[in-house]
Amino acid sequence: MSGYVRNLAERAREASLVLATLDGDRRQRLIERMARLLEHHAADVLAANAEDMERGRAAGLGEALLDRLKLDEARIAAMAAGVREVAAQADPLGQVTRREVRPNGIVIERQRVPLGLIAMIYEARPNVTADAAALCLKAGNAVLLRGGSEARASNAAIAACLHQALREEGLPEAAVSLVADPAREHVMELLQLSDLIDLAIPRGGESLIRFVAEHARVPVIKHYKGVCHLYVDRAADVGKALDLLVDGKASRPGVCNALETLLVHRDIADAFLPAALERLAARQVEVRGCERTRAFSDQVGQAEEADYAAEYLDLILAVRVVEGIEDALAHIVRYGSDHTEVIATEDAVAAEAFVRGTRSSAVMVNASSRFNDGGQLGLGAEIGISTTRLHAYGPMGAESLTIERFVVRGEGQVRHEASRQR
Repeated sequence: MSGYVRNLAERAREASLVLATLDGDRRQRLIERMARLLEHHAADVLAANAEDMERGRAAGLGEALLDRLKLDEARIAAMAAGVREVAAQADPLGQVTRREVRPNGIVIERQRVPLGLIAMIYEARPNVTADAAALCLKAGNAVLLRGGSEARASNAAIAACLHQALREEGLPEAAVSLVADPAREHVMELLQLSDLIDLAIPRGGESLIRFVAEHARVPVIKHYKGVCHLYVDRAADVGKALDLLVDGKASRPGVCNALETLLVHRDIADAFLPAALERLAARQVEVRGCERTRAFSDQVGQAEEADYAAEYLDLILAVRVVEGIEDALAHIVRYGSDHTEVIATEDAVAAEAFVRGTRSSAVMVNASSRFNDGGQLGLGAEIGISTTRLHAYGPMGAESLTIERFVVRGEGQVRHEASRQR
């Protein structure tokens, strides 16, 4: 190992100790300053992003990845707005989530405290640099950022804004540390630093997630792939279901909360599928379906087994007609990724059966899969959508970057009376 990443992590670890002692007002001011500087230096960030986009096109990056990489004035404004939302949230630190007086008079509290140093390993999306920094700082953590090489200029420009804010607030720049060298061996080095890093969060393609999970010696929360389903129940409102389908699949197909599979109850297939296929065709969505789906259109390709497990991140959709809700749930259990599931139905009993029957991080009843997003769910920015069933599940905001510890308040109580002086 080169020692490059260890040196960054050691300084970030020292900075985390400073952050943990800051009061909420000062952390809020810091994050607000970051938002202002992102807006002030928007031209610099856009120029850096243009370099990345040009390099990405030359390297043959796919359209979905280029879409994730691209920044424009609207996306920078949204990035700054998300950072401000994080700043404005209630301070998660010091919150007492439980308080109990025991029979012996001692007071037991559970209190939120920072995790410490969080490593964020991500691809393509430069906005993650700002989102992750804001969320980690809000929760009193330092962050070590390792973005993908395809976004290195954008990430560096955004990090420069964040470092300026830290300097102006008299805080160590190392609180937001960027692994600027894109060499892949640095990811492996980072994953071995169990003495310095408290949590690693990978966010990117399936190969990145698997690599981190298989090689890390530090705890990992995975932002795994999004094989998201829409189940159209026999009691669905066809108009609502069509809107959910188009929004979930076609509004932005390259994101993890986009729909990848449509499941349709056989009793509503005749009423729903012809209109659905027409609207999908109008949005240039390629459909791969089962035999019953293909009977509605000769433009539907044959769905193979692998299609139902695929995260396309593209204008491609797998479709299957199912016997009922039990069949739909069995399909989701087999092929899903614990990300987002949607049911379209006007039957409250069916809706509750669907909610109980799926274990994914978010379940939507007559609402688009695209709402499984930190901003949409009131968290401001998000550091990722956890599909790991640990303390954080689903979109992770600042509170998810804390842990609870016990604080015991007493008046001299001892556990063993023999310990008292006589």
